[in-house]
Amino acid sequence: MPCTVITGAFWGDEGKGKIISYLALKDQPDLCVRTGSVNAAHTVWYKGNRYALHMVPATFICEKCRLLIGAGANVHVAKFLEEVELTNVKNRIGVDRQASIIEEKHSIQDKTSAHLKGIGTTGWGVGPAIEERVRRTAKLAKDIPELQPYLTDVAKEVNEAIDAGKTVILEGTQGFMLSLFHGTYPYVTGRDTSASAICSEAGVGPTRVDNVLIVFKAFITRVGGGPLPGELTKEEALKRGWFEKAAGTGRDRRSAPFNFEIAKKSAMINGATQAAVTKLDILYPQCKGARTYEQLPEEAKRFISEIERQTGVPVVLIGTGPDALDVIDRRKQQ
Repeated sequence: MPCTVITGAFWGDEGKGKIISYLALKDQPDLCVRTGSVNAAHTVWYKGNRYALHMVPATFICEKCRLLIGAGANVHVAKFLEEVELTNVKNRIGVDRQASIIEEKHSIQDKTSAHLKGIGTTGWGVGPAIEERVRRTAKLAKDIPELQPYLTDVAKEVNEAIDAGKTVILEGTQGFMLSLFHGTYPYVTGRDTSASAICSEAGVGPTRVDNVLIVFKAFITRVGGGPLPGELTKEEALKRGWFEKAAGTGRDRRSAPFNFEIAKKSAMINGATQAAVTKLDILYPQCKGARTYEQLPEEAKRFISEIERQTGVPVVLIGTGPDALDVIDRRKQQ
């Protein structure tokens, strides 16, 4: 697993944080680059503690892992510093000098701009911050005194790590259907969220990637406005045990059954070579805590097989509970 890109298949909330934290413990990666911005939180459950991380990579639970934030990311300075203290990673985290900065004015614009009403943004200010970067007037990490101890050249670090044969994870945020280019425009985020964009933000060329691991959830959720095929009522979602609140904002997540057409599109455009499926235990409660494929009921196995058949991508990791290690790992069987 020299260099693996982790990307979400749907509208976010797929459980990327869980999958990344499992890989952190199981594969002991040497380096992880987080891309995207503060408007996405990755949830990590470890040793009974819950972390909802907006800035720090989910691999922080691997104590040898170098943690980086790529040049294409947007940094919320206060949130970054808060999470560095929370996770105790001050001596092993770096921020690219050219990562752009989200300021308080961007959050205000995000919440008050007429053209964003009904889109359902998080209000963190990511869209306005990206607009300013495109105008070439944004502040960069190198301009912020508080970030001076963390500044680095992420592209140089990550490519040198790949050259040395080290294990590298590129941590994508949000989900593919929120892509500015390929998602449900205009109900999307302010950037591309595909595997290609993750590589670009980290400074890694496409020929340097060994695996693209796409993360599906056993059902679909999204927050904010925009279409959601097969959407259930909140009452029905509660009845099925599918109702959730967003880790980052606390907003209600809308829910719908797994959509194979969207899964196929996402796998195709992301160039997925492997897949993970999370929250199988919510769809099939008898799966909870399973650590081997043989423990799954036949109905759950058929569901996994259908995902593989329709997407053409092997499902190598299956989440069966909230803890980082509640995973069936089938990679050696492939």
